[in-house]
This record gives sequence, structure tokens and C-alpha cells, in this order.
Amino acid sequence: MASFDFQPRTRVMFGPGRLAEIGRLARELGGKRVLVVSDPGIVAAGHPARAVEFLKTEGLAGFLFDDVENNPTTRHVEAGLACAKQHDIDLLIGLGGGSSMDCAKGINFLLTNGGKMADYWGTGKAAKPMLPLIAVPTTTGTGSEAQSFALIADETTHQKMACGDPKAAAAVAILDPELTLTQPVSVTAVTGIDAVSHALETWVTNKRNAVSCAFAREAWRRLHGSFESALRAPGDLEAHSEMLLGANFAGAAIENSMLGAAHSCANPLTAHYGVVHGAAVGLMLPAVIRFNAPAAGNLYDDLVVSSDGAARLAGMVESMLAQAELPRRLSEYRIPEDALPELAEEAARQWTAKFNPRPVGAKELLEIYRSVYE
Repeated sequence: MASFDFQPRTRVMFGPGRLAEIGRLARELGGKRVLVVSDPGIVAAGHPARAVEFLKTEGLAGFLFDDVENNPTTRHVEAGLACAKQHDIDLLIGLGGGSSMDCAKGINFLLTNGGKMADYWGTGKAAKPMLPLIAVPTTTGTGSEAQSFALIADETTHQKMACGDPKAAAAVAILDPELTLTQPVSVTAVTGIDAVSHALETWVTNKRNAVSCAFAREAWRRLHGSFESALRAPGDLEAHSEMLLGANFAGAAIENSMLGAAHSCANPLTAHYGVVHGAAVGLMLPAVIRFNAPAAGNLYDDLVVSSDGAARLAGMVESMLAQAELPRRLSEYRIPEDALPELAEEAARQWTAKFNPRPVGAKELLEIYRSVYE
């Protein structure tokens, strides 16, 4: 059995209506001037305005930075940093999808420790304490609220930088499934598939351990069991509750393990061709599961109780992609076939590649890309 060091850092509060407690929590954490980091879509849904009102009820000053876009870059973080300095904030709230939460973490790095995001690429590079962070997911996918990493892309090179430090972890994560009912079905689809990929990749990575596997197994059970209902009945609070909790457990699995080749292959597709992350990783996942089968032993069998676990699991993911009406072939994104070698070279440089249970380099990743091309 692999050794592990389990250090839960984030208080998790789950239940409908729990956003109303955010002012009290911020006050208990010592906040007086609070920056809410979000995006225009979430602002239109009204959630940040409610959060600011709850802060005011507790006598706190709330300010909004809503200039976050999908896959935040150093530009978004620097703009948020300027806003945080302007208002002299002492607590951060990341409210939205993974992009909003990651941007809030990025702002926290720079506000408290200075420098630029590239200085924190890797782990444990923040020398000074960081401000308290409350993470509030409004989508059922990324699990960023359970992780101490911020994924921030370089504005110029588009290289995704994983900047991690225990001090960057949220002090509190509020899982209020009512907030997820406003997400479009298309967002439910791509974020749900993203969460599924987190559960299935962490289940087999070479850093897996008893803790990560416990989270991954439970995440997969909840996500697979509620995905179709969440898609077909957008107002189904129970289905969205299961998805939100499953996504959080999958994020906790990442925090205690790592991801693999599906994410390595997905990141270049997003960076260079704008393929939405959840769709990109979902597209690659079945092929990666089949590729990993010789190295995964009976892990896939155990997860789906089958003697041919890899084939069955890959088929289940493909069925979920079909339910979500997401492409299953690379050619559907009009990516030139002659671009595949370059994509494979870049995928091999992704940090998650080295944690795949079956070793991968550019040659193996090119085979995976070709297997899903057409």
C-alpha cells in the first residue's frame, strides 16, 4: 500500500441555501474588506450581488471583480490584483466556476507574496502567509474549491502553469447546489465530464493512495449516477446536489493524487484550438483508459465490477459524451491531422503526463491522438 500524508485544509459546508452564511463566515475569518472574484455570466445570474449583500449584513465591505474569463491568464490575475490593491482587501471569495476560483487564488499569491505568476509555478513557493479564501462553486465540475493549486495560463505563450501551495487552499468551501441550477445545460455537460475525468484519472495515477482512491470511487459513483438526470432535468436539485458533491470529492482526489494523460492531451487542444476543457478531456479519456489498461491491473475492473473493466469503463464514458452531445472525434473540431505531432510534443511536456500509470512520451501520445482523430 502506498504511503500518504493526508492534510485536509478546507472546511466543506454543503447544502441548499448555504450561500446565505458567507457573511458570517467571512467575519469569523477576520475579513472586513472582501473581494468577490467572479465572471460576467455569474454576475448576470445574480449570485455575486447576493454574496455582497450577505457581507453587508454582517457589517463587511464587499467589492466585485468580475473580469474573469474561461481559462484565466496572467492578464486576468493582474487586473484582479489591481482591484484588490485599490480596495485594500483582507479576504477573497472565489465565486463561480473553476476559472473564478483559480483567478482568486492567483490574485492571492501576488497580493501577499509579490512577483508574477510564473514565480509560483510548481509547489510550495509562497514564502509569506496568504489571505483567507472562501471558494463557492457555481458549476458541477472543476473541484477547484478542494485544491491548493491555481491553474493560470501565460497570456503570451498560453502555457498553463499549475501554481500550488498549501497556503493557497480555501479556508472554507461552500457547496450550495441551488447556485448550480442557473448553469446552462451545456455547462452542466462539460463540467460534469470534467469531474468524471478527475475521478477516473486519479483512480489509476501512479500517485494514487488509499485517501485519493476513496474520494475517486465515491466521486465516480455519484457523478455517473446523476449525470443523465442533471442533463435532462436542469431543475433537479437532488441530481445537481449529487453532481456538486461528486465534483468536490473528485477535486479532493486530485489534491491527494494527480491527473494523467487525458489532461495532458486536453490542455494543448484548449490552448491552441479553443476546445472547452471539459469537452477536450472527455474526448481523450476513453482512448487513455484503453491505453492504460495493460498497466492498470485490476483497478478498472474493481471500479465497475467487471472482468473487462477498461473496455466497459471507456464505453460508459463514451455513452456519457453521447448523452451530453459532445464530439467524440478530433476531426469534428476541424483540427488539421498534420498538427497532431506538434500537439503530442506539447502534451508530453504537460506536468500531468508523468503521473499516468503507463509511461507516455510524444510517441505514445501521438498514437492516442490518432486513435481518436476520425
